Amino acid sequence: MFSAGPAAFKEIRDRGLSAGRIGTLAGASGGAKWLALSQLDRVIARKVLPQLSSPVHTIGTSIGAWRFACYCQTDPVAAIDRFEEAYLDQTYSENPDREEISASMADTIDYLLGEEGKAEILNHPTLRMHVLTVRSRHILASEHPLALSVGLASAATMNMASRRTLGAFFERVLFYDVRDRPPFYGLNGFPMHRVEMSERNMKDAILATGSIPLVLCGVRDIDGAPPGMYRDGGVIDYHLDFAHSDSNRLALYLHFYNYIKPGWFDKHLSWRRSRPASTDRTILISPSPEFVAGLPNGKIPDRRDFADLAPKERVRIWRGVVSACQEIADELEDVLDNDRLAERIQPLALD
Repeated sequence: MFSAGPAAFKEIRDRGLSAGRIGTLAGASGGAKWLALSQLDRVIARKVLPQLSSPVHTIGTSIGAWRFACYCQTDPVAAIDRFEEAYLDQTYSENPDREEISASMADTIDYLLGEEGKAEILNHPTLRMHVLTVRSRHILASEHPLALSVGLASAATMNMASRRTLGAFFERVLFYDVRDRPPFYGLNGFPMHRVEMSERNMKDAILATGSIPLVLCGVRDIDGAPPGMYRDGGVIDYHLDFAHSDSNRLALYLHFYNYIKPGWFDKHLSWRRSRPASTDRTILISPSPEFVAGLPNGKIPDRRDFADLAPKERVRIWRGVVSACQEIADELEDVLDNDRLAERIQPLALD
């Protein structure tokens, strides 16, 4: 599906899409859901990235940031290949604990980045990678399962009344490329720290933004950042409910869904919707519900598959999803090659 916020919709309908108009690439939290996008990522890497006009900012939480760590390397397709290979081949003991899962994720990041990935990201001629995490406050800085569970339950309960209450439990932390200030540098609504991205803290920032509480260990005391426990940026910014691009450029957003949920605790809150201003200049590309229904197992992969499926069956289904998603990648390539986005674009739904 191809959809866009009002300003982006009008521009594309009037003039089509020029890659030079893209100023931001956005990516949401989602873990294994990424496997529905990996073929689309390859199309963007081959067809869009070489045409971008510097600077273009990438902003992601969790798996979104991991994807952009591939985009920002000299050979993004090779990095995507490495990432997909490592992600599909995850293996664990029968009842893995957080330490085992966290160690596996750290190894995946090492494999994704390779020997030169950090330097390539920080010196990319066009792309500027930025990563959102959260710094846990009070009881949520604990790794004790009971304390962490109580803190998360309290945050979830307060969030039902207002998203702003999350600021009592978490602080946003933006790790940013210092070469060009991103359009979301001045985000408000929650306490926020801004930390310069470096080779010393890049891996920890990428690992932290995917560190789901109670599933993975948090990352403590990241170099250059305020002391504390860092966790999944999707806790606050699950689908990035803030303006993605400058007012004079557009954002391109590959997503698992054709809608945006603000925070991790909002997943099941039907009344919690994204703000229209967040996606005014955003182009959203996502699998349609009809396509998803036809995937192996009838859904996009998610972390519940680790509990619901035997390891060999999970890998078989996940590989089947990746293979099936070549169809939507071919569709995207056709739209880009033949300048058909204007005829395919639809208004973006807010829920």
